[in-house]
Amino acid sequence: MNVVLCRVDSRLIHGQVVTKWVGQYNVNRIIVVSDQLEKDQFMRSIYLMAAPPDVKVECLGIASLKKAQEEDKLATGRILLILPDIATLKTIVDEKIYQGKVQIGGLGGGPDRKVVFQNITLNDSDAKILEELKNQDCEIYFQTIPEDAPQSLEKIIEKYRKA
Repeated sequence: MNVVLCRVDSRLIHGQVVTKWVGQYNVNRIIVVSDQLEKDQFMRSIYLMAAPPDVKVECLGIASLKKAQEEDKLATGRILLILPDIATLKTIVDEKIYQGKVQIGGLGGGPDRKVVFQNITLNDSDAKILEELKNQDCEIYFQTIPEDAPQSLEKIIEKYRKA
């Protein structure tokens, strides 16, 4: 799988992704990994319309992504892999679907969540999973837009613990 950027962003395909990250990494294929979105034709069509016309977009659940990988259907294109949450990231790493750098770009608020960097929040479960992934040699950093300096996982976890 030729992933040029793996991004966790609860908003999936939105303005920053389309205007900044697609261009920054010369992306020509976006794969949104979401079991929920794969089953929801209406919402899937909205995300497909949000992407630039010259970028191929696919919405795959985890099982479909794994199958596509096994069938070597992910070997072409410069792929932006977008995940809705940390739990999905853990699953694709544990399933050996993806191993590589991961950018945390946007996780919205909610109960028991703490702001750790701009619009990125974590809860205890997220923090625990991220530390586990780090111990599995995943390189994880936080960055909302290309103009921001990437923030290390260590710095973010320290901030989370102090919040």
